[in-house]
Order: sequence, then structure tokens, then C-alpha cells
Amino acid sequence: MEFIKITESDSNHNNLDLKTTKDLVNIINSEDMTVAKSVKKILPKLTELIDNIYKKMLNGGRLFYIGAGTSGRLGILDASECPPTFGVSDNLVIGLIAGGDKAIRKSQEFAEDNLKQGWLDLLKYKINNKDSVIGIAASGTTPYVIGAIENCRKKGILTGCITCNLNSPLGLASEYPIEVIVGPEVVTGSSRMKAGTAQKLILNTISTTVMIKLGRVKGNKMVDMQLANNKLIDRAEKILMKELEIDLEKAQSLLRKNKSVRKSLESKNQR
Repeated sequence: MEFIKITESDSNHNNLDLKTTKDLVNIINSEDMTVAKSVKKILPKLTELIDNIYKKMLNGGRLFYIGAGTSGRLGILDASECPPTFGVSDNLVIGLIAGGDKAIRKSQEFAEDNLKQGWLDLLKYKINNKDSVIGIAASGTTPYVIGAIENCRKKGILTGCITCNLNSPLGLASEYPIEVIVGPEVVTGSSRMKAGTAQKLILNTISTTVMIKLGRVKGNKMVDMQLANNKLIDRAEKILMKELEIDLEKAQSLLRKNKSVRKSLESKNQR
């Protein structure tokens, strides 16, 4: 099947520079509304990928995201939110970006074009076949990501990808390709828009589902969240007040003693 770079195809909207603010906002919003429907089409494949990642993590594996530019930043964002949200180690979900940490804030020229560097970056973490690696690239053609995934596949490491083109080099290199087709961007080729939104939705689904399956959520509450600021402490107090039917003072006392929502719930329930 022929590879067509849909992410680079011409926008459905012309003369954008002549539109009013109202017109532009409505155009962007109308296109954004199609993204969730596009993601829905790939849910069976996403379910299969998540189930296999979960099995690996049950046996001590880690989850790596690897990407360049916007895709890399989205992976790092998702990985960085797992410790405070679910109370896991910083080393359980890891995001890597072409060009290293500098590239999180500022584009690093030609970093994504190095076919070998992605694998070298993974080797720094002693990547092994207990782990899972998801390559993120809207185009599906980023050498940094493709090289990493190809090497992982050769070493028997579980591989998946998130891309917005069908039959891309990255999709073909991955064991579990997630190909979500969102169509042309409002600004031709600006894949930080619909493609980026689709990637974020998928990443949210992967990490949240895996963490729930690993027991990091009770009911619908983040019982393992880090109590790192007043907002999170307030949320923790409210969880305890509701779950244990206690007042604020007792909730605060339990948190001071146990430093954890889960431990507070368990200590109260064991009495």
C-alpha cells in the first residue's frame, strides 16, 4: 500500500490570512472536534498495545516514550505527570526527546535526523526486553524515532508507535502501530495542532489505563498522588473526608501521620 503523507497535505481552508478572528477560531474548533472521532477508530489496536505494556510492567518493565519536537515534548509531559498523579517512581515511565533536555524548550536543529541517536539514548537507561518503547512521530518518518524502534524490535523489546499517517516507516517498524488519521491541519503541515491533540489523547489513555490496572487508583480517586502542593493536599483531605465520613480535622490528622492518602485509608479501615 502506498505511503501518503497526510500530515503534509494541503489544508481544507484557504485565505486564512484574510479571515476574521471569529472565523479562525471557528475553523480551528471545527477541525479539533474531529480528532476524538479519529482516535475512537483505533481503540481496538490501542487496547491491544496497552494490555501488552501492562503485562510487561507487571514483570518489572518500564515504559519509554521517544520522539522529536512536539511529539517528544508530549511524551515527556505524559511521563513527567505519572509520579505526582500516581505516586510511581520517576524511572517507571520515561520520556526521551531528540536533542536532549535542551530540546524541551528550544528546537535543536537536525537532532531528529540522526538515525542512531535514539537507540544510543535508550542504551543510557540499560533498555532491555522487560521494557516497552513507544515511538511518537506525527509524520511517521522521523529518523531518530525509527532507528530507536528498529533496534528495539531486533532486541525483542516491545514496540508501539503513535503516528498520523498510514503505512509510514515508523508504523511498519513497530510491532503495535497506532495510526490515527486526523487529516490535513488548518495550517498546512502544522502537526502540533490536530495531530498533536490526537497524540495527547492517546498518551493520556495509555498511562492512565496502565496505572489504573497497576492498582494506582481506588474507585476513581488518585490515592497514591504526591502531596506536593496545597491543591493536592486539599484534594487528599476531601478524599479522606468522603471515603471515611470524617471531618476536616480528622482528615488532616491522618495525612500528617501517614503522609499518604492510601496509607490513611488503610490505617483507618484497619481499626
